[in-house]
Amino acid sequence: MAEEKDIQFEQAMHQLEEIVQKLEAGEAPLEDTITLYQKGMELSAYCQKKLQNAEKQLIRMIDQEGKEVQFDPTVGESNE
Repeated sequence: MAEEKDIQFEQAMHQLEEIVQKLEAGEAPLEDTITLYQKGMELSAYCQKKLQNAEKQLIRMIDQEGKEVQFDPTVGESNE
């Protein structure tokens, strides 16, 4: 999936949505359906990887001493 390395997440999602629509329509010949399914699985894996990388970047925080720490959404919550 070399060409997907250069596409944006949004482009990959758009392509994936188009593939899903074509597959749901059920009008493609079997060979085309298999090819579309494989391409869809590749795009799905690519998007999942992008989302996981984005999540990792978003949950990293820098503390007051300049050290990287994991984000804990429960810190600072009060239990009133």
